[in-house]
Amino acid sequence: MRTVPDSETPAADGKRGPARERPTMKEVAALAGVSLKTVSRVVNEVPTVDPALVTKVRAAMDRLGFRPNLAASNLRRGDGRTHTVGLLVEDVGNPFSAAVHRAVEDFAAQREVLVLSSSLDEDPERERRMVRALVDRRVDGLIIVPASSDHRYLVAEQEAGTAVVFVDRLPTPLVGDAVVTDNREASAQGVRHLISAGHRRIAYLGDTESLPTARDRYAGYRDAIREAAARGCVADPGLVVQGLRTVEAADAAVSELLSGPDAPTALFTSQNLVTIGAVQALHRTGSQHRVAVVGFDDIPMAQVLDPGVTVLAQQASEIGRLAAQLLFARMAGDTAPARAHVVPSRLIQRGSGEIPAA
Repeated sequence: MRTVPDSETPAADGKRGPARERPTMKEVAALAGVSLKTVSRVVNEVPTVDPALVTKVRAAMDRLGFRPNLAASNLRRGDGRTHTVGLLVEDVGNPFSAAVHRAVEDFAAQREVLVLSSSLDEDPERERRMVRALVDRRVDGLIIVPASSDHRYLVAEQEAGTAVVFVDRLPTPLVGDAVVTDNREASAQGVRHLISAGHRRIAYLGDTESLPTARDRYAGYRDAIREAAARGCVADPGLVVQGLRTVEAADAAVSELLSGPDAPTALFTSQNLVTIGAVQALHRTGSQHRVAVVGFDDIPMAQVLDPGVTVLAQQASEIGRLAAQLLFARMAGDTAPARAHVVPSRLIQRGSGEIPAA
């Protein structure tokens, strides 16, 4: 039985010495008193191994702390599968990303596939780095919420057989499967909802303008304002604030808009963190029952605020589930032409978007 030398134990000052080598299958065989081949068969769950031998081998594995190298054993099977997939999202802490992550994870877990995930923070170079890291680990497929605007670097991976599905944004100029929401039409629907409540000065609070989703949502806002021009709806550049990435930035932007001489009577917020910041500013200034809000993306606790927050809710769980379904179909050999799948958003009326114009 392997013991840890004194030089490898934690020192009195709390610092650890050199890490010991991992136990080997040969050591498991010696401790269990069986052949190396028997240990290999137990590790690979060959059903014909005598149950008594299985018990002895597993006891030895537990005693030594032995862990099989699943990646290596999977690659040796011949099909090259590692039973892992990669998931790259904007920010695993963001509610939308978290819901997509959970849906993909649940779909994969039912098929005994492990999900390796990372945040991209809207950084194209980080996206390429994380893709390389996952491909080097031989993942069977990738689901990506893209930060990059050029996905030609993935051509070689596609040609090598790695399945790739994009979420939230279309790949460019690469052709690939994608699952997106109806950003432009949903945004127009949200602004029209505010117009129907009598609002004519509606502010737009947007994300970074370079993002495709942000551009589409702003286009939807402009569509609705333009349609209502005959009814006195104002296309005022002073009501448009973009480049908002944090709750704090949105809070400050709304505070400034409300302090001006021609303050908006309603706000359309283009993503969940912006919505949170806007609602925070309204409550702090006591304007929450006077200024209407419709937000894109749902936010935590939206229904328990006073008033509840009206949102265009992306069906993030459905988006994640569909992306996983497409990925696993490609991994299984589906060769149908790539296409973009649109999952519509839902307008949820909770009170903030139904406040009438004064």
